[in-house]
Amino acid sequence: MQHYAELPDIKRVIVNTHAIEPQALVEFFGTLSKEWALECMKDLLLVNLRGNLQIVVQAAKEYCEQLGVDACIKLFEQFKSYEGLYFFLGSYLSSSEDPDIHFKYIESAARTGQIKEVERVTRESNFYDAEKTKNFLMEAKLPDARPLINVCDRFGFVPDLTHYLYTNNMLRYIEGYVQKVNPGNAPLVVGQLLDDECPEDFIKGLILSVRSLLPVEPLVDECEKRNRLRLLTQFLEHLVSEGSQDVHVHNALGKIIIDSNNNPEHFLTTNPFYDSRVVGKYCEKRDPTLAVVAYRRGQCDEELINVTNKNSLFKLQARYVVERMDGDLWDKVLQPDNEYRRQFIDQVVSTALPESKSPEQVSAAVKAFMTADLPHELIELLEKIVLQNSAFSGNFNLQNLLILTAIKADSSRVMDYVNRLDNFDGPAVGEVAVEAQLYEEAFAIFKKFNLNVQAVDVLLDNIRSIERAEEFAFRVEEDAVWSQVAKAQLREGLVSEAIESFIRADDVTHFLDVIRAAEEANVYHDLVKYLLMVRQKAREPKVDSELIFAYAKIDRLSDIEEFILMPNVANLQNVGDRLYDEELYEAAKIIYAFISNWAKLAVTLVKLKQFQGAVDAARKANSAKTWKEVCFACVDAEEFRLAQICGLNIIVQVDDLEEVSEYYQNRGCFSELISLMESGLGLERAHMGIFTELGVLYARYRPEKLMEHIKLFSTRLNIPKLIRACDEQQHWKELTYLYIQYDEFDNAATTIMNHSPDAWDHMQFKDVCVKVANVEIYYKAVHFYLQEHPDLINDLLNVLALRLDHTRVVDIMRKAGQLHLVKPYMVAVQSNNVSAVNEALNELYVEEEDYERLRESVDMHDNFDQIGLAQKLEKHELLEMRRIAAYIYKKAGRWKQSIALSKKDNMYKDCMETCSQSGDRELSEDLLVYFIEQGKKECFASCLFICYDLIRADVALELAWTNNMLDFAFPYLLQFIREYTSKVDDLVKDRIESQKEEKAKENEEKELVAQQNMYAQLLPLALPAPPGMMGGPPPMGGMGMPPMGGMGMPPMGPGPMPAYGMPPMGSY
Repeated sequence: MQHYAELPDIKRVIVNTHAIEPQALVEFFGTLSKEWALECMKDLLLVNLRGNLQIVVQAAKEYCEQLGVDACIKLFEQFKSYEGLYFFLGSYLSSSEDPDIHFKYIESAARTGQIKEVERVTRESNFYDAEKTKNFLMEAKLPDARPLINVCDRFGFVPDLTHYLYTNNMLRYIEGYVQKVNPGNAPLVVGQLLDDECPEDFIKGLILSVRSLLPVEPLVDECEKRNRLRLLTQFLEHLVSEGSQDVHVHNALGKIIIDSNNNPEHFLTTNPFYDSRVVGKYCEKRDPTLAVVAYRRGQCDEELINVTNKNSLFKLQARYVVERMDGDLWDKVLQPDNEYRRQFIDQVVSTALPESKSPEQVSAAVKAFMTADLPHELIELLEKIVLQNSAFSGNFNLQNLLILTAIKADSSRVMDYVNRLDNFDGPAVGEVAVEAQLYEEAFAIFKKFNLNVQAVDVLLDNIRSIERAEEFAFRVEEDAVWSQVAKAQLREGLVSEAIESFIRADDVTHFLDVIRAAEEANVYHDLVKYLLMVRQKAREPKVDSELIFAYAKIDRLSDIEEFILMPNVANLQNVGDRLYDEELYEAAKIIYAFISNWAKLAVTLVKLKQFQGAVDAARKANSAKTWKEVCFACVDAEEFRLAQICGLNIIVQVDDLEEVSEYYQNRGCFSELISLMESGLGLERAHMGIFTELGVLYARYRPEKLMEHIKLFSTRLNIPKLIRACDEQQHWKELTYLYIQYDEFDNAATTIMNHSPDAWDHMQFKDVCVKVANVEIYYKAVHFYLQEHPDLINDLLNVLALRLDHTRVVDIMRKAGQLHLVKPYMVAVQSNNVSAVNEALNELYVEEEDYERLRESVDMHDNFDQIGLAQKLEKHELLEMRRIAAYIYKKAGRWKQSIALSKKDNMYKDCMETCSQSGDRELSEDLLVYFIEQGKKECFASCLFICYDLIRADVALELAWTNNMLDFAFPYLLQFIREYTSKVDDLVKDRIESQKEEKAKENEEKELVAQQNMYAQLLPLALPAPPGMMGGPPPMGGMGMPPMGGMGMPPMGPGPMPAYGMPPMGSY
């Protein structure tokens, strides 16, 4: 088959499967394309489906990825070969999640009779289409229903399963499913069986066979939906007899009893296990009263209210609500939007509450009416309970409630209730009446209960009748009542009457209010009477203090002196301060003198214009504050002698000095202030502030004394402060001096320059500039001296030489056109070799034609524009200047320019020296040619000697011979021959000495080898030599070593080799 390349040939051969090894045929399919392989497989099935099925299945399984699973399935389905499909998909099922493949496997297994495999896959697989599989299995009608049971149980098709099994008379499988597979789905099975009209005996038997495993609630629901609850009677009674307390069991049993009307009231009231809501709901359409019984038992408030409203059972509703005593339930039935509220209230008032004997039920009902804001209904209810001789007629709380409700809802009844009822809370009800603005009723209540204080409060605070209150107080004659009346009179501003009432009440508790009111009303005579009464009962500092103040207000100073000598608890300090504040200075003087408060006494005496006494008191007080107050008062009164006494005690305090100074200055007392400060200099406690302040005063008012003061006391001054004062007053000389003393040299220098007419002194300025920190000030100083003191500028620059940037100074002077002015300075600093300085000096030397100084400058200082200077000088009219230009070119290495310039000026010696220094052979030989051309034979001879090292001998001889100057060249030739003869002699001598050293070295090596061979003969012989080698001398030297010339060198020949590879040299 491998030899065929066409599909028809392959198909023709491949069908002979009887002659082909099956494994080889399967492998051959792997060599074909997808289309050819499928065509060949189709032909194999077409020729012999049964015989070739195994080969096709094997090939499909082997190459399913290449052929495609869908293509293989279609191939088997085309021939309806479920067996092939079963075997093919069986190997692929575990790795596939395709629902269609799983379904086809189930289908092929079912059609080939593989029931167990169908059962396994339907039980284990999660990927098949449940609906499709269920329909197929139902259509297939397999003898074994387990596969269908698996599908329907797993995917919720239990009713369909039940219907199928029942209609196909497979009741055994129904029982097996319910009992063994899934008892939890028994209700669905029972429901479907009822729909299929299955006999009740079978259903009952099926239910009883499961018993406790059966879920009761869904079973009851299924039967109830079909109105077949009685079917469960035996089952439910059986469960109850077994002791079941399941609520669903008892719910269902209750429903059956209600339907059968078998004494349902007894069941509803005695059975503790049923759900009241469920059973009550069931009863509503059958018997509403039974529903009420069930709801009452379970306290199902909402359901009971709904059923009684719907069926107009308001009496039952009222009794239930009263008995429940639940606030939320009361709120619900008393809601304004409850359309049945009036009927309910009528039943509560007429039936439910009159029947009740429980105070708690009555209280809950009353509270509910109050919460619901039904005052009229509440009054109606309470009148029936309280006023009609019921069991609750004398109830304290109900009487209170009746009056309170009437206060809120119907105030016209309140006075009647107050007169008829006796057992109520008078104080509390009276307060409520007051809040409700029923003042006469409240007064009647308080009066009835002998609450006189509250009664008078109503008259005073609410009815606002002080006259009635005063009459009531006279009638009852109680201190507390009089006290209340007094307070009211005090509030109304009737201070005198109030004080009289307080005296009648013997009340001292409100003395603070009385004092405040009396002071406001200025009734100090009445206040004195009251305070004297209060002092008899209480010892209060406030009372004694106010009594002294009251005496002062009515000018009873003698009584004050008498009172303070008596035992008292007055706060005399506070009283004195208060008298002082009220300007009662005479009384204050008495108090301060008594308590020895000299500071306040001094101030008080100042107010009384008694200045000498004030100074004496201040001396005793010895307080800075007191001294200041007395001092300032004396200044204002122009008592300067006394003021100075005070001031000397103040200015020794640093913090107070400035205040005193400002006070004097603000009032124009400058001379007196300076006198005070000058007097203060001699004090023992004199401090820096006094000296400084005096300096400031001198700066402002006595500038002629300022410099003397600064120089005398410079160490005791606050220099920064005095600096500011001098700056403000423009005392520049003094300011400069202060800056120097304070080491502020920058500011000192700036001040001198800015105000030179007053502040400049040359020696001082030089000393300051040396100490300046800011470099810029140096250059400002240069500008300053250039403009104002040019004759001294060199002196300044020499002082600052070590600190200046000389380049910048030169630039400044160059811009000003005054370089010649600072020539001495530049000469002095030229040793620093600064370019700008060098160039400036050179410029001046050229201008002055001072070639000697210029030559010296060029020689000693090379930091300048050499080429520029040379170019400038080479055209100068002076020969020496041009020589300097040539010299500069020579120093700069511009040999040709230097030589050309020297030639031009016939300075031949300069030319020769330049050539010699250049080291340039060509320049030297060109110079020789130049001398020959100019006929300068002597210069030619001189050049040979000066440039001796540069001129070649052959060139010199050639030029001399050709120009007939051998005589002039002969000295050069003699010198040359002598020099080279000495050199050759030295070389020959060195060579001979070298050969001698080499020969001595060779002799030493030979002796060393001979000595080694001598010791080698004493050693054992070496091994015999190979045949043919015995005739010659031994090749080794006794040690198995090759013959050596000594120390590892090759053996030397009989004669030494010439040294350095040169042929032997004879004598020289």
